[in-house]
Amino acid sequence: MVLFPSSSGILRTGKVRTFAFPVHGHALVFRAAIPRLPIRILRMVTDDTEAILKRLTGCLDLSIRLRAAAKADVKAAKYRQDLRAWQAARLARTHADLLASPRFGRAAAFFLADIYSDRDVGGRDEQVKQAVPAMSKFLSVSALETATDAIELDALTEDLDAAMIAVLGPQTAALDVGAYGRAYREVDRRRDRERQIHLIEHLGQTLDRLANRRFAGPALVLLRKPAQLAGFGDLLAFLERGYDAVHGMGSVEEFLNLVVSREKRVLEAVFAGDDSVLGKGQ
Repeated sequence: MVLFPSSSGILRTGKVRTFAFPVHGHALVFRAAIPRLPIRILRMVTDDTEAILKRLTGCLDLSIRLRAAAKADVKAAKYRQDLRAWQAARLARTHADLLASPRFGRAAAFFLADIYSDRDVGGRDEQVKQAVPAMSKFLSVSALETATDAIELDALTEDLDAAMIAVLGPQTAALDVGAYGRAYREVDRRRDRERQIHLIEHLGQTLDRLANRRFAGPALVLLRKPAQLAGFGDLLAFLERGYDAVHGMGSVEEFLNLVVSREKRVLEAVFAGDDSVLGKGQ
């Protein structure tokens, strides 16, 4: 099944055809209804898909390269875990009320556990890179954009963390707000920090668009087996968790405004030399 775009939100079916894609030496076969879409719309979808896939491939290459470099240095790998644990705790303090909120709790937990995690997803990125051609056939533009936002955010975070580790060194094992703030300012890269916050916001918006597409939830479930065979099962599971986190929450804008405004305040304060904000909640 393919998540085709439709201006009405309802799939407009045409002829049912059989498709076969080579996956790991086997033929992955499925049947799908081809929607009758105007040529103009088809061209727009194709152009959007190609641009997203190009961005996705570049982000995967960067993420794979950064993780390989971190793994090559045993100390750096340990420092990475320590840094990520400290930053995850900081995020939990800053957004403690959102985590405890009946309305926003699932979305907040998703962003902390899935978007910023110390888990090694290098294997996922390698698999996804091999599966990009198949993904373009199975996933809609909105689903591809969501996945790409997540991987770009992950790659940028890896890059910024590596820069922090280069400055902090052994201090990473016993971080406090002062040491973190000084390293943050020494690394600088303000524009990248701002880009990081923008990606969080954009990822939330793309997840919201995906969650509000009619039939998107059942379609993601139906894609589980083909995605596993094609090599992007972990990525599809991420999309499902994101869908579940924001579906039924209503507009995601209120949640995103709270998260983004707080993270911008933290950024401004730390660059201004006020590290106390790193130890505070809301």
